[in-house]
Amino acid sequence: MTDPQTDLTKKELSEPYQLSDAAIEHFNVYGYVKLKDVLSESILAHYDSLITDLVFKLNKLTKPMEERTTYERAFLQVMNLWRESEEVKEFVFSKRIAKIATDLLQVKGVRLYHDQALYKESAGGITPWHADQFYWPLSSPKTVTVWIPLQKTLMEMGPLAFAEKSHHVEIGRDLEISDESEVLMNEQLKQFDLNETPFELGEVSFHAGWLFHRAGANVSGHPRKVMTMIYMDEAQKIVQPRNEYQQADWETWLLSKPIGGAADSDLNPLLFSY
Repeated sequence: MTDPQTDLTKKELSEPYQLSDAAIEHFNVYGYVKLKDVLSESILAHYDSLITDLVFKLNKLTKPMEERTTYERAFLQVMNLWRESEEVKEFVFSKRIAKIATDLLQVKGVRLYHDQALYKESAGGITPWHADQFYWPLSSPKTVTVWIPLQKTLMEMGPLAFAEKSHHVEIGRDLEISDESEVLMNEQLKQFDLNETPFELGEVSFHAGWLFHRAGANVSGHPRKVMTMIYMDEAQKIVQPRNEYQQADWETWLLSKPIGGAADSDLNPLLFSY
């Protein structure tokens, strides 16, 4: 006999979200969009418990905060939780969320690049300015990350902030996330408007792979718990890695599939397609 709560959870994760044309236009123009009421309070509470347990079980960063690099102070980072738990896999493989990604990118369908839990601990530091696609050996900018806070995220928790329209210009695309990227891009990104606002419970954001974004420190006294999934156009191709991080990503997340071929390894399942 099936659990009624499990059935409701699966139903919510598969039901289409009513995405407006205005939201798609905002994503294309500004490089991101924030959407309210994407997930219910009950589903977030359910997966908060599951994901948090996995993060603390799998996290390998244990040294004191004062001994960490800027990157290490930004968050605890655990990837591909879908391979660790069948229940979390249902969340990561949500057709509801993958369809939003497909419609925002205006493609036929999307594959998973990888998922990633990002937990900014109490007293965790800033997340410096960066663009995610610096790390990805992919041929097209048709990529998007969904950022799902598992709690209401006030300003003192360090919500995600976006440099609006910064995905349209090729600046800073050779910078890894670091103190240097924060200093250099703080100056370069003054030409763009900044969107930095809290997240209500159930509100999520989607941002393009080349959009510059950052997050403030967490001074709330509580952990800022976030789950993310990175989606790519189902037609995405692999390119020759341009830096050591892309080389590592090619080997780790794309299983060293042929350069010039499809980004469709066993770790990159098709999550939604028309």
